[in-house]
Amino acid sequence: MDSSFLFVPVGNDILIIALVAANHQEFWIYVLSGMAGSECGVLLLDLVARKLGEAGVQKITGRRRFEYLKKKIDQRGGYFVALACLSPPPFPFTMLVATTSALAYPRVKLLTIVALCRGIRFLILSYLAIKYGDGILKIIGTPVFKYSMIGFAVVCVIVSGFSIAKWFTTGRTHRVQRATA
Repeated sequence: MDSSFLFVPVGNDILIIALVAANHQEFWIYVLSGMAGSECGVLLLDLVARKLGEAGVQKITGRRRFEYLKKKIDQRGGYFVALACLSPPPFPFTMLVATTSALAYPRVKLLTIVALCRGIRFLILSYLAIKYGDGILKIIGTPVFKYSMIGFAVVCVIVSGFSIAKWFTTGRTHRVQRATA
């Protein structure tokens, strides 16, 4: 569920590269799977961010960042979503999608842009994995890479836990504030 509350920067990218490097003929399955995972994550994030609204998302992103993103989205929302889909971390993709959703950007348009641009990104990665696959597989097979990925996975699980807790705590607090108002 790339692109949601889960913290796995470049997770889909690494997975697609490794899979395509090992099995070139099935690249299109990996591209479509990556797109589907990204779509699911964005839809989940969109559903939550729309319920939180501007005030709720602003509490998570911070006022300055929210105002900056709001200004950019008001000017050219689709362009910035497309740019975010194509950009690697540390581009704040999740915050951009959450802000876009809180500002009631059309969901179908958002999901269409994400699907197309993630598809382009994953196709480019697939091409590179096919071209440089042997070297990639050698690196993936080293103990240093394996231990690095284990450490990376542990960090991602911990940060994802904090991320999920923050989103749901903010959502619960926001609902209580609305109910009392």
